[in-house]
Amino acid sequence: MEDLLNLKNEVEQEIQPIFQKIEKVKEINSIKVIEAFRDKQLSEMHLNSSTGYGIDEVGRNKIEEIYAEIFNTEDALVRVQLISGTHALSVTLSALLRPNDTMLSITGEPYDTLQTVIGIGKEQSQSSLKSYGIKYEQIDLLNSEFDLEKIKQRLSKNDIKLVEIQRSKGYSTRKSLTIEQIEEAISVIREVNKDVIIMVDNCYGEFVQDREPTDVGADIIVGSLMKNLGAGIVTTGAYIAGKKQLIKLCAERLTSPGIGKEIGPSLNQNTMFLKGLFFAPSVVASSLKTAVFASRILEKLGYNVEPKYNEKRGDIVQTIALGSEEKLVKFCQGIQSGSPIDSHVLPYPSDMGGYDDKVIMAAGTFTQGSTIELSCDGPIREPYLAYMQGGLTYEYGKYGILKAIEQLRKK
Repeated sequence: MEDLLNLKNEVEQEIQPIFQKIEKVKEINSIKVIEAFRDKQLSEMHLNSSTGYGIDEVGRNKIEEIYAEIFNTEDALVRVQLISGTHALSVTLSALLRPNDTMLSITGEPYDTLQTVIGIGKEQSQSSLKSYGIKYEQIDLLNSEFDLEKIKQRLSKNDIKLVEIQRSKGYSTRKSLTIEQIEEAISVIREVNKDVIIMVDNCYGEFVQDREPTDVGADIIVGSLMKNLGAGIVTTGAYIAGKKQLIKLCAERLTSPGIGKEIGPSLNQNTMFLKGLFFAPSVVASSLKTAVFASRILEKLGYNVEPKYNEKRGDIVQTIALGSEEKLVKFCQGIQSGSPIDSHVLPYPSDMGGYDDKVIMAAGTFTQGSTIELSCDGPIREPYLAYMQGGLTYEYGKYGILKAIEQLRKK
């Protein structure tokens, strides 16, 4: 145990310059949030809630105005009725695509649950986009970079309705994408096609850098409030932000044609939505610090990690290649043992809806499925990668990492 504490101290000294960079981004994003609150004249009355239909509820509308300003977009949809990031993505794709339309993923195969939504996974749903006659194509990344030439060639045919970019790596082995990479890809897309809809799955990426995909030309972005923007305070919900006409279509898909954004009760969530957003830059910074610490200490212990501690990050996810099912399970069990809730519970791999492989998930969280709180999961398949994310504070995150390392060392 003493050698681990010595290693911890050594690592913490080494990573301080990285922490200083994270602090600068935190300050920029904090100013962005507080200025949006001030510009939109957020008042105490906007904390009040609605039930029933929630017709034109002022608090909910104000939250959506604030989101639109923060993301530099015309409009936003921020709703308790959007259950998860996958649900928000499903609503968006279903709203924007019609039979015989083609969507093109330029980041290769999407996240497991979205494959089922599209209709390209092993699990075939009669409610998938494919079942409605929507076509899907993909262009794989080349060494975690966009294949710009292939993208230009395909889009020059002018028959693609929507381009999908997944910022985070999902359960793949590629790197997550930075804003600079996304900006370059969008610039290339616009050279050959001015009209195609560019949609970015922004999950895990919000406030990691000082710009968002909509600052560099994306038409619409989607994310979960149980990740970065909820700051561990929001207990449900997701958001969609983008061009006004596209948000109108998404709202009509979520509620009903002709009604759209007018209805949707906030169900006592307004204060949590706003408080979560207010704290989000700080909590995302804590998650990044936790990831940097994990990356460096586990690399020093001989594990392959991605990204390396001093690499630029596009999201809060840290992967650790553990090499075997046994070690993956042990690591996740260690994370669970360092959690505030259910620390005595031992997670094991199991089947989960939307996933083709068994998955192990460790998350002793206050909100079920809140991956901005320290959590770790991974599919039971080679190369047995642990996908770790979150940490409401760096101190709690660091504690969880040390418990996971202790578990790995047990025989």
